[in-house]
Amino acid sequence: MTQRTRRSLALLTSGVLALPLLAGCGAAEEEGGAAAAGPDIAVTARDRVVDGGVLRWAVDSLPDTLNTFQADADATTTRIAGAVLPQLFVLDAKGRPVANPDYLEKAEVVEREPKQVVLYRLNQKAVWSDGREIGAPDFVAQWRALNGKDSAYWTARNAGYDRIEKIERGKNDLEVKVTFAKPYGDWRSLFGPLYPKQVMGTPEAFNEGARGALKVTAGPFNLGAIDKKTGTAALTRNPRWWGRAAKLDTLVLTAVPRAARPAALASGKVDLAEIDRAGADRIALAHRDGGQVNGAHGPAAALTPAQATLSWALAHGSDETKAKEEQESREKNAEAVKKYADEQTALRSFAVRKSLEPAYTQLAMNGASGPLSDERVRRAVARALDRKELAEIVLKPLGLPAKPVGSHLALAGQQAYADNSDALGGLDPQAAQALLSDAGWRKNGKITDPAGAKAGSESDGGTKDDSKTPSGPGTGNDGLYIVGQDDGRNGALRRGAAAHGGHAAAGLPEGPAQDFDGEIADTDRFAPGARREQPSPVLAPGSLAAQQEEALLTQARALDDGKRTAADAEGQAENGADDKEPARATPAPAPAKQAARTSGAVLAKDGKPLTLRFVLPAGPGSEALRTVGDRISRMLQTIGVATEMKKVADESFFKDHVASGQYDLALYSWPATAYPATDARPIFAKPEPAADGSLVVEQNYTRVGTDHIDQLFDQAAGELDEEQARELMRKADARIWAAAGSIPLYQRPELVAVKPGLANAGAFGLGAPRYQDIGWMKPPTEKDAKKK
Repeated sequence: MTQRTRRSLALLTSGVLALPLLAGCGAAEEEGGAAAAGPDIAVTARDRVVDGGVLRWAVDSLPDTLNTFQADADATTTRIAGAVLPQLFVLDAKGRPVANPDYLEKAEVVEREPKQVVLYRLNQKAVWSDGREIGAPDFVAQWRALNGKDSAYWTARNAGYDRIEKIERGKNDLEVKVTFAKPYGDWRSLFGPLYPKQVMGTPEAFNEGARGALKVTAGPFNLGAIDKKTGTAALTRNPRWWGRAAKLDTLVLTAVPRAARPAALASGKVDLAEIDRAGADRIALAHRDGGQVNGAHGPAAALTPAQATLSWALAHGSDETKAKEEQESREKNAEAVKKYADEQTALRSFAVRKSLEPAYTQLAMNGASGPLSDERVRRAVARALDRKELAEIVLKPLGLPAKPVGSHLALAGQQAYADNSDALGGLDPQAAQALLSDAGWRKNGKITDPAGAKAGSESDGGTKDDSKTPSGPGTGNDGLYIVGQDDGRNGALRRGAAAHGGHAAAGLPEGPAQDFDGEIADTDRFAPGARREQPSPVLAPGSLAAQQEEALLTQARALDDGKRTAADAEGQAENGADDKEPARATPAPAPAKQAARTSGAVLAKDGKPLTLRFVLPAGPGSEALRTVGDRISRMLQTIGVATEMKKVADESFFKDHVASGQYDLALYSWPATAYPATDARPIFAKPEPAADGSLVVEQNYTRVGTDHIDQLFDQAAGELDEEQARELMRKADARIWAAAGSIPLYQRPELVAVKPGLANAGAFGLGAPRYQDIGWMKPPTEKDAKKK
């Protein structure tokens, strides 16, 4: 299997934060248009920032490795590397790579024929923390470690390095000359970050030497202590740094789970933290209520007046054991309410800075088997989506631009960006229905498979892997509900069942049965103990159950008639009718023939309903995905496509479902990249059969790809004319849209809670951090007050 992987893969759940303070340049400045949202970082001139201080910055976890080229590198690995190692090219506010003058005086292609040659002219002041100059030996060591020729190096990727033929010193020690065996248009992606030769020089040093420590660095910060017990990694100001000195004395990266971040901010454990929607809402409530809590939210909000009365009665009742237990419970609740109130008071001083992450959320369709293996069905699903509405669901409440993403390979602002969605077409339910009809799917189709059989890929040999998924209330896996099938019963049969009391017996709302569509926005509402505003539609009988009920009622009536006939005959015999023939026993009627099952409003083909498994994560940070998933299900229902909604544990979602192909529909995110010809190719590469018969999908979890798309990627990777390379990427993107394996929906929101007075940090958007400029603002002077 190839080792190509997409850099920053950790962004499946979160983005790499960046500080866009660099200006872009180049002839094609306006290509890609404006970024969808700019940075929100409180830009402050360095002379207005205090020299010194400590910033505590929340991260998801401490890194398992400090080597970004290893498979278990994560977002924290990338953040540390950005602060302590050379970054030859960094991303500006539009996500475009520009030379970093702290390390490069210049870097350019100096020869194209007979071979591509790139000349790097290094900043003459650039040195490692041990005093040695950064130079050709470091470039050579990194190339040899990453070119894939020595399997002793445990590398996660080698794209680009495998095209280099040789690296040599230029005219002097400040020049590095790189000659390529094959042209490589994304050459700027190489040597970033650049590690010292001590790390890259041997397999042992590469594999183990940089996992827990970096003894030699060359950034505005050095790596200090990593404390697993406290969950912190300290970055300290580099005294050998030749550029503008870091404003902070220390930058402390602190591991804090997303759900615990509001409390960590309030307690002073962290000063800067990316938060989810729930965290942002808490800060907004703190501002609205002036830090006061009136019981409308927080722990006290869950207690109803009736529950409060019962609690008081138990606490003051005659049963001493129950009274003591209730008093202890009331004390705990009171402590929780006070703690929440204190946190709200502290959170009132925090600001939430907003932008859009360098990542987009997509609807992925598994094209390996089942109905979605037919391109017409995938295109129909796509044409049923109102992408604008889906973007607004997530972004509009946050006050962020809600324009759907138009490219798989770039985001608005990046030079390769162009809206190529017309290659597939926009919202058009009629066109979607025509595509499904052309593919052979019909309404009221006869269902011949056993009840419960689905048309999704699972019915074609796939099996559900729920062994690692918790079940029951509160786990997000409270059972399956089929939108569009369990609620779309077979016309007359459904009305017949209702006529015999089936409607009321099922606990459904009164009224015509066909008026209830059965849609569930959140099945957790119907978990045991949850407040029910209406009975759960999950309890409604399936169409086969309705048929069975009708058959049993018919048999019961027939048996009852038979008993009456026998009783009448017996009575006649007792009245002296001995001269008549004995009454013959009435034979039991044959079981009523069940009516043929039909799919109703749900489309069917070859005896199977068109039902797609829709897998979603159940974790507390995925509320937006579940809301979008529910809305997508309703959109698909309008064209006759049913969805089997299944929420699974976060740790199981990607590994056991998406990566393993146990899904039909799924929502997840991909990071943006400035180098799509290199980084995006594994995501859209056509799967290849392996020797054992399995598919090698790389990172193409939709299993949808074409030879033409692969060819366009290969051409773009070897194209040295940057404008032509971008045009090739746009053509590839149009082909990806047409194949309809994945549908970009919206750019992910970026919400960052910031302590008052923090400068040059917050919601970073598409850019790259300048860690040396982050710091605390100086207090306003009298002159500043007069200006106001």
